[in-house]
Amino acid sequence: MTTDNLGQQALNKAAEIGLSSQLDEVDKLEVDVQTDPFKLVQGQVDKVTVEGEGLVMQKDLRMDELEMQMNNIAINPLSAAFGKIELTKPTDASVRAVLIQEDINRAFNSEFVGTMLKDQKLHVNGQLMTVDTQQVDFKLPGDGKVALSANVLLRETGETKLVSFTAMPSASADGQSISLKQVQYAEGEEISPELTEALLNKASEILNLRNFDLEGMTLRIQKLDVEAGKITLFADAYVEKIPAA
Repeated sequence: MTTDNLGQQALNKAAEIGLSSQLDEVDKLEVDVQTDPFKLVQGQVDKVTVEGEGLVMQKDLRMDELEMQMNNIAINPLSAAFGKIELTKPTDASVRAVLIQEDINRAFNSEFVGTMLKDQKLHVNGQLMTVDTQQVDFKLPGDGKVALSANVLLRETGETKLVSFTAMPSASADGQSISLKQVQYAEGEEISPELTEALLNKASEILNLRNFDLEGMTLRIQKLDVEAGKITLFADAYVEKIPAA
């Protein structure tokens, strides 16, 4: 193996370690730095691709798949000689990320989100009640929809109610989060607009793209594909640095 290949392998490995250090867990992460040695000594890299699977971010959020590509990157050649990618100016990247139904559902029922959905003072059927959301079931049934159902306990009466509705997700105007609109109730009438709003807000928080930002990288959604069982996000990324270990 040539020294040039060894140098690129060292850059690949350094970037993989740096990105992994930003994650709670990772099943697979590969970085591929593509350039030739003459450009590298001048601080130029043709392309960097990142491919990942099973990336667990903060707050128990998991990204099933990640693909990122950066082109025409300017780096510090001295740092590169020591196996480190240090950008000398920001660069743009294209990103494809896949979130699956099981992972979003797990996030809804995690301790972090669960505590936010308990002890809420909300109006239910016109009366102010203390509401505990006990279990949330998030599904992606297809047709571009998400389906949410939740068992809620009304403390004052001891009753348990089922809230169930579908909504249409779309990217927010700033490209930072996913908003849920066009709510349709599965059965009967809504028991509490405020409770529905609280669940919609929590869904938007879980799907907020800022939760998936890594150090030195900011994502902005350009397109959203909602299919049965998964949501695919197509985004642009503004990359100021590639995380180092």
